[in-house]
Amino acid sequence: MTSWTSDETTRPAFNSKPTPLVGFGRPFPEICLKQVQERFKSSRVYIIASRSLSNNTSSLEDLKSALGDLVAGVRIGISPHTPIPEIVDILAEIKPLNIDCIVTLGAGSITDGAKLVRFAMANDAWTREDIDTLWGGKSHNPKMREILHEPTIPLICIPTSLSGGEYQAIAGATDEESKAKHTFEPKVDPDLVIQDPQLTTTTPQKIWLSTGIRAVDHCVETLCSLQSNKEGDEAAARGLEQLISGLLRCKHDLQDLDARHLCQMGVVEAMHAVSTGVPLGASHAIGHQLGPLGVGHGETSCIMLPAVCKFNAAKGVNKDQQKRTLDILVKQQPVKALMDGVKLMDKEYDLADILDLIIRELGMPRSLKDVEITSDHLPGLAANSLNDIWIKTNAYKITKKEEVMEILEAVTGD
Repeated sequence: MTSWTSDETTRPAFNSKPTPLVGFGRPFPEICLKQVQERFKSSRVYIIASRSLSNNTSSLEDLKSALGDLVAGVRIGISPHTPIPEIVDILAEIKPLNIDCIVTLGAGSITDGAKLVRFAMANDAWTREDIDTLWGGKSHNPKMREILHEPTIPLICIPTSLSGGEYQAIAGATDEESKAKHTFEPKVDPDLVIQDPQLTTTTPQKIWLSTGIRAVDHCVETLCSLQSNKEGDEAAARGLEQLISGLLRCKHDLQDLDARHLCQMGVVEAMHAVSTGVPLGASHAIGHQLGPLGVGHGETSCIMLPAVCKFNAAKGVNKDQQKRTLDILVKQQPVKALMDGVKLMDKEYDLADILDLIIRELGMPRSLKDVEITSDHLPGLAANSLNDIWIKTNAYKITKKEEVMEILEAVTGD
C-alpha cells in the first residue's frame, strides 16, 4: 500500500476560501458515495463521464456500482472545447430528472460542461438562445442578462488530468458557428474535487505530462509577473516544487502513485496561485490562441513558456523574478541530475534553458512544427494574441504584432 492510501482526508483546497474541498486517501467511488450521502445528502445524481474512460476502463461502472440507486442518469462524453449544442442536449435530458447533484468523471471539457450545466439550471436556461444570455462578465456580450443566479446543486469533480479547471468557477464553451470560445462566470466553485492517483494511470502519458506543464506554466508566470503578490508567489513556489519532482518521476515510472498524487497536490497550489488574481503573461496569451488551431493547452505551455521567458530576459525585464524561479528549479535533485547529464555549468544557463531541459526530458513538443503549426499560421496567431487579456500584462509590455512574431519565430522548429 502506498503512502497516499490511508484514511480519507477532506479539506478546503485553498486556505483563503471554503471551496472547493479536496478529498483523497481512498478509492474515488468510496469517497464519492460517502460525500454524496453524508455531506450533500443527495439522492438523484447525474454522472457526466469521459468517453474514453467509459469505453476503455471499468471506472464508470465502478462509480455507478458504488452509487447504486442514487444514479438518476449518465452522460458519456463531451467533445473537446465543450460545444454549446452538446450542453443543450444534456439539459434536455436532465430537465425531467429532478437531479440534486452532478458528478464528473474525467477532465477538460467534461468539467467545463458540468459547470455550465448547473449554471444554466440555476437560471432556467434550457435552450440554445437561453445559454447565449449567460456568458459574459469580463468578455462583452450584448445579450447577457442583468440578473444571473448562482448554481445551487452540488458539483463533484473526479479529474484524470492535471489541467486544474475543477478548482475554479469559470467555464469555457464554444459557439458552434463562429467557433468563438465564450467564458461563463457562475461565481461558484465546484464543491468537491476527488483525487485518486490510481484512476489517473488510465490517462495517456502525453496528456498527463503536458497538462502538468500547463500547471507549471501557471506557477512560472505567477512567479515571473511584475504584478504578483506574496500569497500567489508562495503558492506558486510550492506548486512548482511538487510538479517538477512529480512529473519527472511519473515519466520514468507510470505506476508511481505517490508521484501522481504529488502532481495532483501541485495543481492545487498552482490553482491557488491563479486564484490570487496575479496577471499572467504571453505564454498563456499565445497559448489561448493556439487552442482553436488544435493544439492542446498543455502542449501550448510546453512550447511557449521557455520562449516567453527567453524573450522577457532578452528585453531586460523581470530578471529578479526569473532568477528566483530558476533557483527553485535547480535546487531539486531530479533537475540537478538532468543538468549533470548534459554537463550544464554554473552561469551557462537561464530559466528558459532549464525549462527546456525539463520539458525535453518529459518527451513533450518543443516547437510549433511538432504540433503541425506552420509559418502560414503565424500572422493570424500573432494578431489574435494581441487581443488576449494576458498579453497586456506580460513582464515586457507587448503592444505590436512584430513582438509576438519574435516569440513565435523562435519556436517554429524550421
